[in-house]
Amino acid sequence: MSTELFKKLFGLDQAPIIRLSLQDIPLKAQEMVGKMSISGVQPKLSIKLDKTKAELISVAGEGEYILKPQTQAFPNTPENENCCMDIAENIGIEVPPHCLLSLTDGSLAYIVKRFDRIGQDKIHQETFSQILGKKDKYSGSVEQIGSKLKQASSVPGLDVQLFFERVVFNFLVGNGDAHFKNYSISYHNGIRLSPAYDIVCSKLVISTDTDSALTINGKNDKLDRKDFDALADYLEIPVRIRYEKFFGKIELMNNLIKTCKLSGEFQGKFIEIISSRYTRIEIPQ
Repeated sequence: MSTELFKKLFGLDQAPIIRLSLQDIPLKAQEMVGKMSISGVQPKLSIKLDKTKAELISVAGEGEYILKPQTQAFPNTPENENCCMDIAENIGIEVPPHCLLSLTDGSLAYIVKRFDRIGQDKIHQETFSQILGKKDKYSGSVEQIGSKLKQASSVPGLDVQLFFERVVFNFLVGNGDAHFKNYSISYHNGIRLSPAYDIVCSKLVISTDTDSALTINGKNDKLDRKDFDALADYLEIPVRIRYEKFFGKIELMNNLIKTCKLSGEFQGKFIEIISSRYTRIEIPQ
């Protein structure tokens, strides 16, 4: 990892220290139960940077970053998410600064900067699970998100295009777990679609996973070009700009996968997934 990345993420010339092992994470997370606003099934820690020691420490409040460690259920999850976020960033999808760092036992953890903080100030965010009053984060359609986003956004035309691109991207990278809590709006300088987050290739570890957690054109599996065109029609996105962000990007994606920290077997599978998805929705590679 480059000095430039550490400067961007931490304001340091080198990686900060994390004095935690993989075994320490669940214990630390348990200590913070009821104190943190981060939810989900994966053990996570809210952390902040102690600049005087160049050390990341777990905190109950005022966290600047989220740490996600390895999990027993799904191998290489931090490497998976970091790779997907790197791909998103490199093709022009807005994501928060992120990286992989080693814990004391040598295992890698995914670190991402919180985008709902500017210094000590908290920026109000709402997930579409909250906005739409969803009790089940998997029950519904991406069209519901798009419709509400058009109503709420300060720049609806731009935000629905960005949202559509994220839906397409999730499909291309095999993320079948993008639910209502994985899309948010931010109340800062107007009302805008928040940066993309929690992107993983779920197909790598769950071969039977559906194409999409939420329905697209009434389906969540066996999706093809006409389903995404129907979504774009519903969102009133001009034909010429619908898929252009992804044109000719498969070589870039493949190179990022080949140089990421995923195991060799996962790298090969990931490349195959993306190639097949490009073919299925007829995007020029």
